[in-house]
Amino acid sequence: MELLILPLVLALLSYVIPSKGVKYYGLGASLVILAVTIGHLLHFNAENYVAIINPINDLPFGLSFKLGYDSLSFVLVLLVNSVVPLILLANFYKELATNKSFTALVFFMQMGLTGVFLAQDGMLFYIFWEVTLIPIFLILYWFGEQNNNRVLLKFFIYTLLGSLAMLLAIIVLGVASHSFEYESLAIYGAIAPAKTACWISCGFLLAFAIKIPLFPFHTWQPATYTSSPMAGTMLLSALMLKMALYGMIKWMIPLGFTGIESIKWLVITLGLIGVVYGAVIAIKQNDIKTLFAYASISHVGLIAAGIMIYSTTAVEVAIIQMINHSIVSVGLFLAADILESRTNTRDLYSLGGITKLAPNFGFWFATITFVSISVPFTAGFFGEFLLIKELFEAHWFAGFSAATTLVFGAVYMLRAFQLSMFGAPKLTAFEDLKWNEILVFAILLATAIFLGLFPQFVIDFVKPSIAKIQELTSYDLKIIK
Repeated sequence: MELLILPLVLALLSYVIPSKGVKYYGLGASLVILAVTIGHLLHFNAENYVAIINPINDLPFGLSFKLGYDSLSFVLVLLVNSVVPLILLANFYKELATNKSFTALVFFMQMGLTGVFLAQDGMLFYIFWEVTLIPIFLILYWFGEQNNNRVLLKFFIYTLLGSLAMLLAIIVLGVASHSFEYESLAIYGAIAPAKTACWISCGFLLAFAIKIPLFPFHTWQPATYTSSPMAGTMLLSALMLKMALYGMIKWMIPLGFTGIESIKWLVITLGLIGVVYGAVIAIKQNDIKTLFAYASISHVGLIAAGIMIYSTTAVEVAIIQMINHSIVSVGLFLAADILESRTNTRDLYSLGGITKLAPNFGFWFATITFVSISVPFTAGFFGEFLLIKELFEAHWFAGFSAATTLVFGAVYMLRAFQLSMFGAPKLTAFEDLKWNEILVFAILLATAIFLGLFPQFVIDFVKPSIAKIQELTSYDLKIIK
């Protein structure tokens, strides 16, 4: 329970810390949460399906306050609690880091994200899903670019409509199964009439497709990412969209399993359109932050398409790629912010020759570029190639479409790097990296290489959970047979 309560308490304490000490408090407190998470990891047996934390059952209307984590959700909790310190470290020397409200909102966001991954009750999952919208909206509104009200309104409306569709699906499931507990919902999803299950899946799909985002529900994303402060963009890309990918694995497919075949190829097709569309648009961008936003659409489209295959290998590799996407997102948006904050421009044609002025930045930007294009011995190499393989086995054209990410990704990333870092210097001075920025890049690179060399650590850890979820989807079907 402390995984949920601790960020909330730390968020409230942020307001009583002296302004000069807020950035030290924020970074230190986030490391405390990470240490607590690692402590849970050391005592967690991945073979257990789920470790339930202080459940409160028998609430009215079949509700329950049931939190817990299996190996799948624990990986996502660990991801959240590892990335938040990196975000705060990346912002350490920014004025934003001394703002009490910003620090409190980051911890509040961390609490909501953790709740999403710990929820073992459908309504609880929905509540925490909505809770995460409050802090991110306020971060974008208070600390984002001025005159971004229209962008934020679009983001809010999109997210709200998707959430309402998911709420309706959860209510239908809860009423039909007489309980909102996860296992009860999953067992009903395994035997529900195909038409009913299809509508339930569509309710979840709308919420998840907007949050990921999948084509054509992506239109809120580029402008929102571009107008957000660095921390807000990192929270959205590295963490918030992982709620939707996790939701597909844990909630959408199992809870609407008998109807999932009706929408399987629709989702795969939308994901693959996103792969190609996002990459092609990224190639044409001159604003480096917008370029990275469209690149994110391309990468997550591949992950979503792979998840819909729903083989054990596809799901395991999708989780690796989710982690890799977080690594790349933090690194790329940090690089974009460094360029913007030191040059007051994001236009690639206004940059150039920066490697000569800031060799350390040139080196570390190059490393995160190589991680992004999935060079061998990085997590992306392992994740992308196996996802493409799974899609090829499902249909050759799906695999071919997915494989275009390898070519297009190299084009837009190397173009962005070349235009900004090489050529004749267009600036007279450029401050090289500070220690905190080097440390963030180094941690990201080390993690990407570790997962590229030893992905089996994650795969073996999540395997029992994935097996149990897949068993739930066919539990009653086996009895009927």
